[in-house]
Amino acid sequence: MKFGFIMFPTRDAIPPGAFGRLLEDRGFESLFMPDHTHIPAVTPERYDVLDLAPEFKNGMDAFVALGAIAQATTTLQIGTAVLLVTERDPIVTAKEVASVDVLSNGRMNFGVGPGWINQEMRNHGTEPATRWKVMRERVEAMKEIWTDDIAAYHGDFVNFDHVTSWPKPVQRPHPPILVAGNGPTVADRVVAYGDEWIPMVRPGVLDHIAEFKRTARKPGSDEPIPVTLFGGDLDDVAAYAAAGVDRVLFWVRPLGTAAMTKTVDEIARILRPRLTTP
Repeated sequence: MKFGFIMFPTRDAIPPGAFGRLLEDRGFESLFMPDHTHIPAVTPERYDVLDLAPEFKNGMDAFVALGAIAQATTTLQIGTAVLLVTERDPIVTAKEVASVDVLSNGRMNFGVGPGWINQEMRNHGTEPATRWKVMRERVEAMKEIWTDDIAAYHGDFVNFDHVTSWPKPVQRPHPPILVAGNGPTVADRVVAYGDEWIPMVRPGVLDHIAEFKRTARKPGSDEPIPVTLFGGDLDDVAAYAAAGVDRVLFWVRPLGTAAMTKTVDEIARILRPRLTTP
């Protein structure tokens, strides 16, 4: 089982590149960036985002941070956990993903999700009721851009012809697509247009993961589909391994360099026998 981190990159936190170097040096496998373009303002009529941590609205752009991490590291896997593709133009996003994959020499992992703050989606022109279909079409359209010299896609929400976009990703046919979600039909989505599943920690998730690993297969393959667990707890690492989790991402609050180094070193000490370096 592999271990990585998720952290919103903020102005006052350890810089993304320095965080990446720290994790690579300590033997961790990966660093993923969350994504919120904005958070709707709290108003007297709107309190559903009142309790969000400040980094949800203060975080830097995920792709800018990933570019910095890519240039500062050599082996660390990097990615999004998860990019809200319902709030992103697919042609622009395809170029961003490919660019980070090139800058990292093929270390990009593309975690995707539909979003969960309804007004945030609506501010980008996506209705919550259609978010899953929008996500699928945008991911499928990006695949066409990554794999075809002249791409086209015609759906209900994405429609374009004769698109050329370079660079192409280093990873062929494209970086792995990690599909988020914890609902009863998430396996169908992963099989249809993803390469891996990235569920969040919540009650019952380990039973769901164990069933997914037993039963979900891509067409023509007998291999279990990889699972990255989002927001893991150190105390439950053995249970994650037993359920078949392939990668655990620990969610940490953004801290300055000294405090983050202390946090990472403590987690590394606990996980030492499982990490890739002494």
